[in-house]
Amino acid sequence: MTAFVSLEPELKARLQAPPRAGAAIAAVATSVPERVVSSVSIGARLGVGEDWIERRTGIRNRRVADDSERLETHAAQAARLALARAGMKATDVDLVIVATTTSDELMPGAAPLVAHALGATAAGAFDVGSACTGFLSALAVGAGQVEAGRSRCAVVIGADFMSRVTDPLDRGTAAVFADGAGAAVLVRAPGPARIGPVVLGADGAGADHIRVERSDQTIRMRGHETFREAVARLTLCTHQAVRAAGVTLDEVDLFVYHQANGRILSAVGERLAVDPARVADCIGEYGNTGAATLPLALAESELAGRLEPGHKVLLGAFGAGFTWGAGVVEWGCP
Repeated sequence: MTAFVSLEPELKARLQAPPRAGAAIAAVATSVPERVVSSVSIGARLGVGEDWIERRTGIRNRRVADDSERLETHAAQAARLALARAGMKATDVDLVIVATTTSDELMPGAAPLVAHALGATAAGAFDVGSACTGFLSALAVGAGQVEAGRSRCAVVIGADFMSRVTDPLDRGTAAVFADGAGAAVLVRAPGPARIGPVVLGADGAGADHIRVERSDQTIRMRGHETFREAVARLTLCTHQAVRAAGVTLDEVDLFVYHQANGRILSAVGERLAVDPARVADCIGEYGNTGAATLPLALAESELAGRLEPGHKVLLGAFGAGFTWGAGVVEWGCP
């Protein structure tokens, strides 16, 4: 005789369960070295005119860390400020992710040191190495953990001291790279996901265009090829990201791309037919800070009054590997 088990109690419980929570960015903050290095001074070192660098990159100044400064210190400070702005404590954090390619040591990674410096004693911690796409990759992982209910509060940090791997006499890199850190606090929020989907891509066939070899610890970059690929990939993944989010380009309030080069920002905006006023551009005073550029640009945009709760923000990045990605974020935490 077959026994039938009623599914009504299980079905009723599922219907009465609270709606799945999404992840939201509760706050962002940054920490950068105090020392400012102008393009004029770098141009003099490279033997080029005063405005040569700014005309080609859009960069006027950049922050450069002293030899005694540690990446861990700035990453932790950015996270500390972001937690304070979110009204959260370090003991609330259960996940710390640091995106970097220039950690203070090869081992240990930066994340456990940052978690310790914060006093996030209950947090797991790990690094993400995806070059300049690192913060976006870390954001995708952190948001997924929060959405799945495996983390209540995740701190996602992008931090790089690119000056540590830059040849000061190389025109193609010395004029561009700089140092800094930025952090975002992710928490659970009612309703659907407010972050993503984040569309990520990679093509190892372009690996030789941007490299840092262990033998000399110096970044080597083929500028023309990198420029061409960056513009093409950022344009493509922008279209993919808005389609995945179910919105149009016209509905995006602010486009925040990896601050690699002012010409790349302009070229991507032109291909998308987007008004330059809707594209964040803070590279002039900070340069290319690697994985830190996205949170830094978000913080600068918020400070300038360009981000309001409910705004749709397109985040996009491109980096060595090649790696790239984009996603739409609904700003603010209800």
